Amino acid sequence: MTATILANARMFDGVSDDINPHCDVLVVDGLIREIGETIDFPDARRLDVAGRFLMPGLIDAHYHANTPSYDFYGTDRMPPALLGAHAARLLSGALDRGYTTLRDAGGGDIGLKLAIDEGLIDGPRFYFPGRALTQTGGHGDMRRRNYVEPCGCAYSGVVTQTVDGPDEVRKAAREEFRKGATHIKIFVSGGVSTDLAPLDMPHFSDEEIKVAVEEAARRNSYVMAHCHTDDAARRCVGLGVRTLEHGSLIQFETAKFIAESGAYVVPTLSAGQLIAENAAELGLPASAAEKVRDVNARTLDAIEACVRAGVKLGLGCDLHGDEFVRTQGRELMLRGKVQPAIDVLRSATSINAEIVQAEGKLGVIAPGAHADMIVVDGDPLTDLSLFVNSAETVAMVMKGGRVVRSRL
Repeated sequence: MTATILANARMFDGVSDDINPHCDVLVVDGLIREIGETIDFPDARRLDVAGRFLMPGLIDAHYHANTPSYDFYGTDRMPPALLGAHAARLLSGALDRGYTTLRDAGGGDIGLKLAIDEGLIDGPRFYFPGRALTQTGGHGDMRRRNYVEPCGCAYSGVVTQTVDGPDEVRKAAREEFRKGATHIKIFVSGGVSTDLAPLDMPHFSDEEIKVAVEEAARRNSYVMAHCHTDDAARRCVGLGVRTLEHGSLIQFETAKFIAESGAYVVPTLSAGQLIAENAAELGLPASAAEKVRDVNARTLDAIEACVRAGVKLGLGCDLHGDEFVRTQGRELMLRGKVQPAIDVLRSATSINAEIVQAEGKLGVIAPGAHADMIVVDGDPLTDLSLFVNSAETVAMVMKGGRVVRSRL
């Protein structure tokens, strides 16, 4: 038996409006055993938090562990061993920044999860969809327009694969679940980071989407959908998609429909801002920069509409490459422009735990939950910018009761 007491903490439990001003948290064998004002336990190691802010470990619900840069075409041609080395850095870096759980949004696979579980990569808990599903010529089809294949019958890259027709969707979804996928990712609208398809172009037929949802339901799982436009969001929810990624152009009436359905929206403000500021440096086409600036101008309105309608909002960064993903915590700061800080913290903890189907086990500080917690210097409730450089402001990271790093 191993026991640790985090003592003298100012605690946010991931759910409550109230902050516990002074408490101890007892961790035994990787689980939270007790929360109280003064706890004593035989042979427990005692770590004095010294009044710092204690909260559940952060959860990023839209992460890409297998994309070392915005050159998606180049990533498809990268030697697998090199790609794996990049992924190891991206995963361990996220853990250092206080992210104890990640939900991959395309490209993450069973190999990365096993490497984490076996201790070969010191990374967060990892939920993954395998290769995301896109129609031929859709946003996720990473082939360049001027690349002519001897046979244009299929595409399977690092992040995505093309499937056309209900039978191909069913086969691909079943194959990803066979390889351990925890959910399925599909593309239902165009995107802003490429010029592969117009932003408002509908992807997949209704029947194709229904098949993906049906196969996920067989596994007690769900479908996440890349979805920018209002029409795509309404269509997704009507067909049973559970989480809408980006949701940049959602309007209030659709937001009400989403809230009534119980679906989630995962905005990704950091990605839009990064592309707008660095499009040329990232090697993205001018059309992508133009699209993203137009979308960015409307995204905060979409989030406000979702908040007013009562939609449950998750949180994800959708950044690519070690240089840029180091600021993945900027997502919390940007969300603070339209939501109270405590709601943003809930999105990054307990709501994201619901999204990954680990409600009550992750994203909360409560008896019986996994002991995934971080200690933050400063007060996130008054300054969410603390997370922009969280490798410096997070004083301790604990995952499963193990202290990953600590300045306490």
